[in-house]
Amino acid sequence: MNKGRIIFLNGVTSSGKTSIVEALQERDDVFFYVVANDLFQEMVGEKFLQDNYWKYLSEVIIMMYHTAKLYSDMGKNVLIDGILVEREEIKPHYEQLKAILKDNPLDIVEVYCPLEICRERNIARGDRFENQSQEQAELMAENIKYSMQVDTSMMSSAECAEASVKELF
Repeated sequence: MNKGRIIFLNGVTSSGKTSIVEALQERDDVFFYVVANDLFQEMVGEKFLQDNYWKYLSEVIIMMYHTAKLYSDMGKNVLIDGILVEREEIKPHYEQLKAILKDNPLDIVEVYCPLEICRERNIARGDRFENQSQEQAELMAENIKYSMQVDTSMMSSAECAEASVKELF
């Protein structure tokens, strides 16, 4: 059985990752299962997240990568909607991702959007704090080997999805 492709959409909050995921799921040519930081975070009780957010989030992020591996091993394409941050609780995050998925076809797509636009999107959303994207950018893992970049300030979500499928498939 061929392994499914794993496409990791990496970017700060409000950069447009989830909108690209939704556009990819609307397509008829490629089907993806989705694993996302937000979905896995919801698996941890609020009490524990309030007690030690990064400890528990770090644990579920690693479980998320193992889940993506399982789907890929079963021949299913997977989208990871997340952010590769380097915090003490998960270091070396990027290296752990690569180690877990070393035998699977992994492409990391940089979902880029200028931080000022992300800030405006955070304000408009109302469920993020204004400078959350900036804070995440400061924690972003360095030296990530990207397969490609999409810029959501220049392209629509559908255009980013189209470009990703064209480039990666």
